Parts: sequence; structure tokens; C-alpha cells
Amino acid sequence: MLSQAPRLPVRQWRRRVRGAMLASSLWLAGAIPAVADTITSARFTDPTNRYTHGVLGDDVEYGALEITVSNAAQGLTATLLYRRSALTIKLPLDRVFEDIAPRIVDVDLDGRFEVIVVESSVHTGAQLAIYDARGKKIAATPHIGTRFRWLAPIGAADLDGDGLVEIAYIDRPHLAKTLRIWRFQNGALTEIATLPGLTNHRIGEDFITGGIRKCRGNREMIVVNADWSNIVSVSYDDGWKQQELLPFTPTAMKWALTCP
Repeated sequence: MLSQAPRLPVRQWRRRVRGAMLASSLWLAGAIPAVADTITSARFTDPTNRYTHGVLGDDVEYGALEITVSNAAQGLTATLLYRRSALTIKLPLDRVFEDIAPRIVDVDLDGRFEVIVVESSVHTGAQLAIYDARGKKIAATPHIGTRFRWLAPIGAADLDGDGLVEIAYIDRPHLAKTLRIWRFQNGALTEIATLPGLTNHRIGEDFITGGIRKCRGNREMIVVNADWSNIVSVSYDDGWKQQELLPFTPTAMKWALTCP
């Protein structure tokens, strides 16, 4: 579930970054090399002013993504090998991570995590991208198409009960105000739904409003209508259904993200 995770003020960016802090490296003795890596934490690094969109309240974005990876396997002598290490994904100068924090999600449901981020091009704007534990970009949506156009993630989960993970975001929450849902399958993202008239961010706010809640077994996306007058639930029931919950206020949004 995505809640209102704040973006750090400009005055703090030299000392801290958004996202989970990197844990120290740790080795324990083992008998054989580990068989699989999984992501345990991630953070943005290399703050930069090279993309001055300022949609999140300041001109600071990030040029790199640091991922902490650990692995474990049972050795021939029943000794557990455990290793933690870090790798850094450094973007070219025409791209930045224009985001609040990396999101750690098992998008292919194989028991190992991937990282979901918003990555923006100085020429073609934002896209949603997925990186694996090797630092490889395994899938991404198309860029919006022009600079200074952004998307605001809602969350990732099996939203329609098909056994696959869907990722939802608001495309241009200040302009197009369109909810888009993408399914991850066989290493690729496919757009499966587009719902207009919804948003989850206002220019200059250092957080994204709403997220995904799971109540009584059902997952619902919690967003706001286009004029910010009402909180809206979007869920799947033989099609994507919208329901206005109550008038929008920050307090009401906190209530809506629970299971009343």
C-alpha cells in the first residue's frame, strides 16, 4: 500500500536520501555459493539538479539507484550461507529518478523482490520501470512523450484475481488525470485498463495521496476524483468499478486507506 510518504526538504538532501537506508554488508560461513539473489532494500543516491521539473516541491532528483541484495542457500553440510551486498544503477545524464522512494515488490511472484521506480527522460518525460537484483531493467512502460510530464504510482498487487501482479499509476496527475493499470507477465508489462478523471497528486506536494487497501479479501485502489472533491475506490468485479467513498480531506483519506 502506498501512503503519504514525504519527500525530504532540499536542505537535507546532501545528508539523506529518499527510500530505505542501506544495511551494512554481512557474511556468514557456508558450504556452497548461494543460488538466488533477492533485493532487501533500495534507495536513491546522487542528488542532481539536471532535471528541474520541480513537481515534488523542489528541483532535486536522483541520478542513481542503490540496491541491497542478499542471498542464502543450504550447503552440503547443512550450513547456511548468507551474504549481503550492494550494487548501484547509475543513469545517463539525460535521465533521473523522479520519485519519492523505490518500491520493493515481487512482481513475478517467484519469491524474490524487484524494485519499481519512476524514471524520467529530459526529452520524453516519465516512465515506470522495474529493476531486478542484478541491476537490470527487466520491464518498463513507454515514456509519456515529452519532458516535464510525470506519473504517480498507486501500487502493485494482484488487483483482478488472475494470479498475476498488476501495477497502477496516475498518468499526468495534474493534466491527463488518467489511471492506467499494467499487468506483469512473462517478463513484460501490458496495459489492461485506462480510467479517466482520477488523480493522486497535486503540484508541489512531497507525497503521493492514496494507495491500495485490502479489505475482506478484496483489493481496492484508493484515489481522488479529478477536482479533488471526493475519494474514489477502484476495484475489479467483472470489470473495473468506481465508487465514491466520501468527500476528500487528508483525515478522510487516512480513514479510507484502512478497512472501516
